[in-house]
Amino acid sequence: MGRHIVSISKQQVQQRFSRAKDSYTQHATAQDEICAHLAHLIQAHVSKEIPQIFEVGCGSGMLTHRLLHSLSVDRYVVNDIYPEIQSFFQTFSNIEFCVGDAEIIEFPKQNHLVVSSSALQWMHDLPKVFQKIYDALLPQSWFIFSIFGPDNLKEIKALTGQGLAYLSANHLKQQLRNTGFDVLHMEEAKIMLDFPKPLSVLKHLKATGVTANTTGFIWTKNTLKQFDADYTEQFSYIGLDHTKYYPLTYHPIYIVARRV
Repeated sequence: MGRHIVSISKQQVQQRFSRAKDSYTQHATAQDEICAHLAHLIQAHVSKEIPQIFEVGCGSGMLTHRLLHSLSVDRYVVNDIYPEIQSFFQTFSNIEFCVGDAEIIEFPKQNHLVVSSSALQWMHDLPKVFQKIYDALLPQSWFIFSIFGPDNLKEIKALTGQGLAYLSANHLKQQLRNTGFDVLHMEEAKIMLDFPKPLSVLKHLKATGVTANTTGFIWTKNTLKQFDADYTEQFSYIGLDHTKYYPLTYHPIYIVARRV
């Protein structure tokens, strides 16, 4: 199958994450692990007391809840593209909502910290978003985020030819520096999830809304059969328990940056 970089439809992203909102938290184990590490980085670099945080792409609030429990925050503004996010934050009184496409809406100003986990890869014009975040921060304030790198979901891209145009860590660092940020910390990781069969991989992606990655691919009985055969041949392995597994790769990049 040929390789094709998906032209992201924000409407489809909104629809698919909205449909997956009830299953996301249960199935998004890699994203939850990423949020846990990102929260650790945030706690290691910023003050425990933060007057204002703005979060881009909060989703079900995996990162939000961690930060609200570990930091003292006067005002926490969360953004996502679909309005259903409000149902995840009913127990918090200091949450404000900024619903809409982050590339279009106006950001709240005077932020002491802007955070984002596993969301910025969906942007059409990432340098523009970096500039909006820079302008929304106070001087010497923090931008700490995770984003996916080139090996993210590499098995799906190899077998379907579909995937986002993920940027390398060095490319991201250069874009941030061009915007005016100091990049103080950057690291990469690989998170491997194992599944009992290729169809389980697809169900996992659907349950987490990530099927927007394969917008241009048509699943039929024949393509599913071919996908199963190719996944088995190219990526399956026998574990120590003598069971055959089908791995799926997540490639998070973590960046700690500061507005000068």
